[in-house]
Amino acid sequence: MGDATLKSPGQITKNTPDRNKYTWSAGTQLVDYVSDKGDTLQGALFLPAGYQPGKKYPTVVYYYEKLSQTRHSYVDPNFSGTGWSPTMYTSAGYAVFIPDIVYKLDDPGMSAVWCVLPAVKAAIKTGVIDEEHIGIHGHSWGGYQTAFLSTQTNMFKAAAAGAALTNMVSMYDLIYWNSGGGNMAIFEASQGRFKGAPWENWDAYLRNSPIYHVKKVNTPLLILHNDKDGAVDFTQGIEFYSALRRLKKPVVMVQYKGENHGIAKMENRKDYSVRMMEFFDYHLKGKPAPAWLDKGIDMLKLDEELEERKF
Repeated sequence: MGDATLKSPGQITKNTPDRNKYTWSAGTQLVDYVSDKGDTLQGALFLPAGYQPGKKYPTVVYYYEKLSQTRHSYVDPNFSGTGWSPTMYTSAGYAVFIPDIVYKLDDPGMSAVWCVLPAVKAAIKTGVIDEEHIGIHGHSWGGYQTAFLSTQTNMFKAAAAGAALTNMVSMYDLIYWNSGGGNMAIFEASQGRFKGAPWENWDAYLRNSPIYHVKKVNTPLLILHNDKDGAVDFTQGIEFYSALRRLKKPVVMVQYKGENHGIAKMENRKDYSVRMMEFFDYHLKGKPAPAWLDKGIDMLKLDEELEERKF
């Protein structure tokens, strides 16, 4: 305890008492890059725990518009409502790369292509990333970027898309159930960045819809979409999943009954966080595929499977 003059301060509290239970990122780097449209941007590269210079690491790329400033954020290794925690991945030996995306009117999907691919190529030059074992993940608007990127490139070994918009035309006329309003403003005055409605701008809406390019998907995809999603209607996940299944593409869809846009129940958060990491471990680290991914789980045995996985 220090005295009133503050000349000999002493620590009396700890805001992260469990910190030493975990392994932590070995540090961060800023990666500068230029988009295919000439925008100067940055991405935050988080080194894995135990990083050894000269060694390349499996990497998960995550994005949501501009997030490079999260380089300085402290993130607990927790079970989030989307299954994503950068700290959990760096702790497990992954590098994590978070590039910025800027958008051009009428091209919200193509903007991700123009920004993310040059960003990843620049990050590979650091020598940290194993270019043969890169995965991508995003949720909601980031899930849309993931679904779209999976139709435009074979750069990534695996992709996990949460609550993704997949058909910009059908999504436009659906309801944003969390508020009770329509989706139109999202497309014309918010993240969609389209000039007008679909019937005034068919080409832009179609070329930026993952479903429109579904035949080009080769990347193994894990889709999360909950049946009570009040932001991105459940039918968006079903449309993309059904089309991929019809085309015999490598896809698995997970849903948690009664859950909204993000996962609220802790048991479901834990379940999905672990499944997503198992998915990436299989594709990016070469670990054995879990039974649910390799062979699937019989519906009659699903309750038993969920009970066994509880922790």
